[in-house]
Amino acid sequence: MASPIVVGIDIGTTKICTLVARVESNGRVHVLGSGIEPSQGVRKGIIVDINAATRAIAHSIDKAERSSGLEITSALVSLAGAHIASMNTQGVVTVAESVIDALDVERAMDAARAVSIPKNREVVHVIQRDFAVDGQNGIALPLGMHGNRLEVEAHIITAAASTVDNLRQCVAESGVGVSQFVLNPLASAEAILTENEREMGVVVCDIGGGTTDMALIIEGEVWHTMVLSVGGNHITSDIAHGLRIPFSQAEEIKIRYGHCLPSEVAPDESFRVKSFGEEKNVDINRHTMTEMIEARIEEIFGIMLKEIKRSGYDGLLPAGMVLTGGSSQLNGISEVASRVLGMPVRIGKPENLTGNVAELQGPEYATSVGLAQWAVLMSEVNPSGNGSEAGQLGEGLDWQKMKSLFKRFLP
Repeated sequence: MASPIVVGIDIGTTKICTLVARVESNGRVHVLGSGIEPSQGVRKGIIVDINAATRAIAHSIDKAERSSGLEITSALVSLAGAHIASMNTQGVVTVAESVIDALDVERAMDAARAVSIPKNREVVHVIQRDFAVDGQNGIALPLGMHGNRLEVEAHIITAAASTVDNLRQCVAESGVGVSQFVLNPLASAEAILTENEREMGVVVCDIGGGTTDMALIIEGEVWHTMVLSVGGNHITSDIAHGLRIPFSQAEEIKIRYGHCLPSEVAPDESFRVKSFGEEKNVDINRHTMTEMIEARIEEIFGIMLKEIKRSGYDGLLPAGMVLTGGSSQLNGISEVASRVLGMPVRIGKPENLTGNVAELQGPEYATSVGLAQWAVLMSEVNPSGNGSEAGQLGEGLDWQKMKSLFKRFLP
């Protein structure tokens, strides 16, 4: 049987990345091609100009098709933005034959889904947190177990239906169908987390240009998700206003000279820029700009800390936080994050890639690579591509793959 081809499209505020990959026999992702395009018409994860966004997405897809030599007809697409919301719910069913099968699991998940969702919301993910059989908790995979009562705790993620429809339309204009939307931090987690971090308890934090997306993963399962309307563009905006320079120039300066720790920058170090209203270049003190960046970074992570505490799971995260996304490349950001959050922090980058990966090894591409790895999991569970519901799982499916499915994801 031919190796499955998977496609992921990461649509962000700063860039759009389409990635085409082949699933190798060992489950690794072999990148066949990619298309990276500056984002247009997208602000904080929301389409604000459908024509501009459609053009940018089309250009990204076209680049990926040319570099891979393949036609793209369907893809997994990333989802972010402050319109994302989540809740925890529970489903309970009676087991008909006293031995739990895939249909019983599906009925339990359906019961967990049966909550009142406003008409203007669309369910994106229903993620299993924990199963219980006859009151016995902590069961990861109940298939084949004896019992009369099956319970499941689930985490439901919803999005604004209009936003999802607009995104789907933009992708469809390029002749590509959306096989599934995947929340940014869930995709990133597939590319950057170790199994130990998943089991111990960790925060995945994807800091993009317009939003910061977080997921709390404990005992290998998603316990909480949140999207904050802050990101790297806030830092760039501070620099642009403080130095009176265009936003694009401020972004270049941030990338070239940006640092989050004033103690690491000499007090008299400077660089030259052309400011508004000035005929000649002027000297800018780098130490002063670093203090500006540090203040904004501390504020951003202060907001994150409040959200983590509000979840009630702040004491269950010994593995700390794994930072990813374009803004995680700022020098010194992990040190400031660790100081504010009071937990270990590391930068997560995609690993175990083969093929055309020269441009895809930085943290800004964690979501793109994660989408491909998410698609790998789906292809293992459902090789035919006709759906991945529990009731459609084949009898010959490896139980370890089913365990991975139920622990991480059920659409």
